[in-house]
Amino acid sequence: QVQLAESGGGLVQPGGSLRLSCAASGTILSIGSMRWYRQAPGSQRELVAYTTDDGGADYTESVKGRFSISRDNARKTVYLQMNSLKPEDTAIYYCNAEVSWSTDGRLWDYWGAGTQVTVSS
Repeated sequence: QVQLAESGGGLVQPGGSLRLSCAASGTILSIGSMRWYRQAPGSQRELVAYTTDDGGADYTESVKGRFSISRDNARKTVYLQMNSLKPEDTAIYYCNAEVSWSTDGRLWDYWGAGTQVTVSS
């Protein structure tokens, strides 16, 4: 069974940094796109960043220049480096990935349980 496990969340002051990690485990042949979402209390879930299987990336406008997404395919892990954090970044951050585990190459969608990021003085 494929699982995604996020880690690296915590409490930081404004201007601080955190690096989130999301590791995929299980019987996996390949991983397509990997994404980070977040959801703040009272807000809708939003896409923060995504990376393609060859390392291409894009970001939502509010985090451009501050966040960087990267992946290590050998470790089946995606990272989100978050710098210059603001209180508005406070949310639960969720990892999402398209995973292939069958020989037909079909991609299945998986979600992690989330990790809390709190930015506060």
